Amino acid sequence: MKFDELDRRLRVFETAHDVCVLPQVYMVARLDGRSFTRLTKQTLPLERPFDVRFRDAMLETTQHLMSVGFRVLYAYAQSDEISLLIDRDETLFGRKLRKIQSVLAGEASARLSLALGTIACFDCRVSALPTRPLVIDYFRWRQEDAHRNALNAHCYWRLRQEGASGHAAHTQVAGYSLAQKNEFLFTRGVNVNDLPAWQRRGTGVYWREEPQAGIHPVTGEPTRFERRHIHVDPDLPMKEAYADYVAHRIPDTL
Repeated sequence: MKFDELDRRLRVFETAHDVCVLPQVYMVARLDGRSFTRLTKQTLPLERPFDVRFRDAMLETTQHLMSVGFRVLYAYAQSDEISLLIDRDETLFGRKLRKIQSVLAGEASARLSLALGTIACFDCRVSALPTRPLVIDYFRWRQEDAHRNALNAHCYWRLRQEGASGHAAHTQVAGYSLAQKNEFLFTRGVNVNDLPAWQRRGTGVYWREEPQAGIHPVTGEPTRFERRHIHVDPDLPMKEAYADYVAHRIPDTL
């Protein structure tokens, strides 16, 4: 059987269920670490409950994902996840979900593995969000999750330091209200509001123009120009202020 006939008969099995994100819709890709509990608790000698080396590796991975061909307007990293806001007019891969998700998951997995020196793997899912308010709410949701994760992690590891088993510590923290978690830490000398902002709020990453000094290639005269750089912001605002912060990074075109 000739190749062209085989290709025609069998390619349909790859593409029959292709889903494409509709035009004029924002895409937010969220990458989550697969089996990162084992990676961070057993494989790597990390500090508890948060490790600066792991944070930096996640931020390196985030910046890498902003440079692999997608027009990323804003990225947000917290704990073991990365969210990427992709321009609503992006047409790469024909907006096919299987391509977007597989490429981003592969790129993230490879980059973090290199940064950590051991195998690390991500999965990826894409939210198709038709309006700016929904995009803003998405990132507020993930920041609220970051605050919850930070609170739980500090409570969990404090209990482990006090001798509780992993199961017992998890069960105890799950039974606490928000106020009880704060009180639990406060009685042990930890004020949640004094924890590093990147632990409680996550980290924002985005492109921005920065002025540069140079020499004009023709006249040889000193000149100034703007160059596009990735900016990492470890001190994000919260709640409504964060909503305004995110809105500032989304073109007001809808």
